[in-house]
Amino acid sequence: MRRVLRSLLLLALIGAGLGAAALWWAHRWLEAPLAGLDARTVFEIDRGASLRAVAQDLHTLGLLEYPDVWIAWARLSGQAGKLRAGEYALTPGVSPKGVLELFNSGRVILHSITFVEGSTFADVRKALAAHAAVRNDYAERSGAEIMAALGRPELHPEGQFFPDTYHFARGTPDLALLRMAHERMTAELDAAWQSRAADLPLSSPYEALILASIIEKETALEHERRTIAGVFVERLRLGMRLQTDPTVIYGMQDRYDGNIRRADLRRDTPYNTYTRAGLPPTPIALPGRESLQAAVQPEMTGALFFVATGDPDGSHFFSKTLAEHNAAVQRYLRKLRERNRQLEQARQQASP
Repeated sequence: MRRVLRSLLLLALIGAGLGAAALWWAHRWLEAPLAGLDARTVFEIDRGASLRAVAQDLHTLGLLEYPDVWIAWARLSGQAGKLRAGEYALTPGVSPKGVLELFNSGRVILHSITFVEGSTFADVRKALAAHAAVRNDYAERSGAEIMAALGRPELHPEGQFFPDTYHFARGTPDLALLRMAHERMTAELDAAWQSRAADLPLSSPYEALILASIIEKETALEHERRTIAGVFVERLRLGMRLQTDPTVIYGMQDRYDGNIRRADLRRDTPYNTYTRAGLPPTPIALPGRESLQAAVQPEMTGALFFVATGDPDGSHFFSKTLAEHNAAVQRYLRKLRERNRQLEQARQQASP
C-alpha cells in the first residue's frame, strides 16, 4: 500500500513539475517576439470575427505558432470577447500577448481624406467615392437626402462641410465623415458669427457663409480676403450688384468650359450677380476659417472694385472709382497679352 502511495505521489510531483514547466514555457512564448514578423504588417479583423478565426488567420500567415495557447491566454485573462474590428499595424518585436492587447485596444490604422478649401459639394462626393477605405453608403443618394440624413433637411448641401483633413478607420461610412465635416462647419460658422463686426449688411450666419464662399473663390491670398470682403460689403450697403465671376461660373454648372463669355454674363441664373442684386441663394464652395472670418470682419478701405494684377502671386488691384478700376483692367489686359505673346514665342521655338 505504501509503495502505491509513493508511486501516486511521485506521479503527482512529476505532473506538477510538467505543469509548471508548461506554464513557464507558455509564459516565455507569450512574451517573445512573433516568429516570422520581419516587417510592418497590416492585419485586419473583420467585424464579428471570432477569437479562433483571428488566431487561425494569424497562424496561416505564419505569425502565430501556437494559436491554441494564444486562445487559452485570451480566455484566462478575460480578453477573449474584447477584440475590436479594424486594421492593425503589427511591427517587428511585438509579442503574442502584445498582439492580443493591441486587438483589444482599438488602436486601428487611420486613413485620411482632405476636403479642399474652395472645392464644391460635388468635389467632396467625388473624393469620398474614390477613397478605397470609405464605405460609400450614400454615393447614389441626392444632396437633399444626405442633408435629411444629417438632420438638416432645410439646408442646401453646398458650403455645409468644413474643408480640412479628416482621419478615420477603414470602413467608416461616408455619412459619418460628412457629419463630422458638417458639425465642424457649424461650429466654425457659429464662432465667426459671434465675432462679427457691427452693422454688417448680413442678416444671418447663412448669409455670412454665402459671402465667405465667394471670398474663398476670389482669392487664395490670406492677406487679401478681408479687403475683398470689404468691397462686397460696401457694394451690399450701397445696393450695387456684386458682379463676381465665381458665382456666374457656379450657375453655369456643366456649361462652364474654362471661359466666361459676354453672353454668360448676360444669361440670367439665380447665381448671376451681374443680373441679380444681393447675395446668391446658396454658398458656391467650401470656405475655410480665414474666409469665414473675413466675411464677418471685413476691412473697409472704401474700395468698390478689384481686378487681378496679372502678377504670378495671384494678387489683385483695388480701386475706389470706376476710372481707377478701368485703368487697372487695361494694365491687366496688357500683361495678359504680353504673357500670351511670350508663350506663343516659346511654343514656336520649341516646335521642330
